Amino acid sequence: MKNVGTISILHVIFLTMTFIGLKNHVTVIPSIIKAAGRDGWASVFLSAFVTFIWLFLLVYVHNKSNQEPIKDWLKQRIGKFLTAIVLYGTVFYLLLLAAFTMRETLLWVSTTFLLKTPFLFLLILYLVLVIFLATSGIQTIAIVNVFVLTGVVIFGFFVAFVNIQVKDYTLLRPFFEHGFEPVLRGMVYPTSGFVELLLLLFIQHEIQHRMRWYHFAIMLFLLSGLTVGPLIGAITEFGPTEAAKQRYPAYEEWGLATIGRFIEHVDFFSIYQWLTGTFLRVGLILYICSDILNISRDKKQIWSKLAPPFFFICLSLTLLRDNVFLNINGKYFLVSTLLFFLILSLFFVIVALTSRKSSKKDKDKNDQKSGEEQSNQVKPTQ
Repeated sequence: MKNVGTISILHVIFLTMTFIGLKNHVTVIPSIIKAAGRDGWASVFLSAFVTFIWLFLLVYVHNKSNQEPIKDWLKQRIGKFLTAIVLYGTVFYLLLLAAFTMRETLLWVSTTFLLKTPFLFLLILYLVLVIFLATSGIQTIAIVNVFVLTGVVIFGFFVAFVNIQVKDYTLLRPFFEHGFEPVLRGMVYPTSGFVELLLLLFIQHEIQHRMRWYHFAIMLFLLSGLTVGPLIGAITEFGPTEAAKQRYPAYEEWGLATIGRFIEHVDFFSIYQWLTGTFLRVGLILYICSDILNISRDKKQIWSKLAPPFFFICLSLTLLRDNVFLNINGKYFLVSTLLFFLILSLFFVIVALTSRKSSKKDKDKNDQKSGEEQSNQVKPTQ
């Protein structure tokens, strides 16, 4: 396939730092601490090792599909009917994934600094913004992400270095106090974020050059750092017991940040980090959904066909009580995300393997047919 994409591999790396980094930097931290306690860092490293092996499946599918749009590649291999089932099921789950992110973000907003603002107003306002981003195209999303990510990274290093004065690294010991079973249980949650790298296959035709295994490895390395950083920070600042009780330890770390005696309450910087992260994450997921549905270049169809179902899914999640939603999101939805992307990746690998065998058989048949035709054309001479 020719290099006709509009975004570079560097843009892709930056996008993964934002749309997956938000989840691994914020959402999965409480679940890891509750499952593995002070040994949560080991869960992250082990899950990164396992995911690194899984990445070669993505590379295999990426190479076998020749960087074509996945929807077209599947249609050629398994037919329109099965392709429609897979793609529509994927779109539904991605809408659910984006809706959970939206619900969690607005829950945080409404319980921290906009206590009296109606939840429905916040939902509609943010929905309009993310739909506008989804209709702007992948190149615009990538460019906006570069500017947004710059501030996010600066503020992230800021809070990490400022809070060194209150960190106690002895709280990380004793190592493996309760054995390896909690570490293995905790692996599920960071891995549920790492496997979202599969979404890059759905935008591979938008990338200028083919991705190699080391590109995926770089993304995994950065995501591991984005996960283990706030995790260790929460444990060393609050202790594993107190950090496990907190809803969002990554946000609570901002409450400790002070510069000298007179500069404090700088946690408003976290508002920028979280809102922009959600903005890019949800916008990109919705763009992927529109591309799968072949409506990414038609803004009216995105507003008429994609925005309404996404709004009603988000609205249905608001009917859940806050504690019920957090329990579902922290315990069940993260696990289901891991299973969904693992099953989908294995399905892609099976399609790639079977298409290889079928193409080889077709080639053998064609060679045999051409050989018979040549032998029939040769007549015996008198």
